[in-house]
Amino acid sequence: MTRVAAVDCGTNSIRLLVADADPVTGELVELDRRMTIVRLGQGVDRTGRLAPEALERTFAACREYAEVIKEHGAERIRFVATSASRDAENRDDFVRGVVDILGVEPEVITGEQEAEFSVTGATNELRGRDHLPRPYLVVDIGGGSTEFVVGDDHVRAARSVDVGCVRMTERHLVHEGKVTDPPTEERIAAIRADVEAALDLAERTVPLREARTLVGLAGSVTTVSAIAQELPEYDSARIHHSRVTRERVREITDELLRSTHAERAAIPSMHPGRVDVIGAGALVLLAIMERTGAEEVVVSEHDILDGIAFSAARIVTP
Repeated sequence: MTRVAAVDCGTNSIRLLVADADPVTGELVELDRRMTIVRLGQGVDRTGRLAPEALERTFAACREYAEVIKEHGAERIRFVATSASRDAENRDDFVRGVVDILGVEPEVITGEQEAEFSVTGATNELRGRDHLPRPYLVVDIGGGSTEFVVGDDHVRAARSVDVGCVRMTERHLVHEGKVTDPPTEERIAAIRADVEAALDLAERTVPLREARTLVGLAGSVTTVSAIAQELPEYDSARIHHSRVTRERVREITDELLRSTHAERAAIPSMHPGRVDVIGAGALVLLAIMERTGAEEVVVSEHDILDGIAFSAARIVTP
């Protein structure tokens, strides 16, 4: 067993997984998994730069994670940075800060690499389950981008497009520095238009409609599942491998887009950092289900973070 630490730094959140990895079976024994909303991508779509306050929030989380990694004695660390730091002009400031705190350089990966990690993490434990027909379409709805991967034992096609819950919220739902609450039909239609255009782009290289099982990853999808189950609090065990029908996703999306900030914040399973962006995230999921014809989405708590951990142990190296 190799003890590894994987860090996934996205547009909205930064996450840590410390696990023991078995290079023979491919099994991960989780020791610590945590997530912090840092909103690293704050304003990046508009300014092209990482905001100083966003960098400081991210570095504060890194300092906390460094203590956890040291406590568990991880032998290998892999830090992967995704959409926001990929887009930013001043990403060198981000890289230097992470190196100073964790001693490793963040890998600012491409959208295609991001998709490879996502499918590895999400489907490793699904393989061999005959009740989930293949090929899979793995969809990772992040803050700044969404990854699409079609595959089974191997990736057949992958594409990353620049639509995510934070990017869509900032682009279409923010007016005079505040999130429109609730948004107008025109603003919702603008998000939908962007998502449909992104799906057109994704379909140029990824056969979205050929997949037989839709697997959804990341906070927008898991939060929709928690709402669908009416959980009294966020419960990873009940969310992992749950299924949500397209009709239920449509109902939840409509409710979220009609609600106020206070009403969304009052949902027991809602993380405070997702209150303003969950409506856009749910709309992205709904549009994907409608485009592909998927009757349901299988929700996975295992995603890019698990794929990074596998790669850190050299079990899988996309």
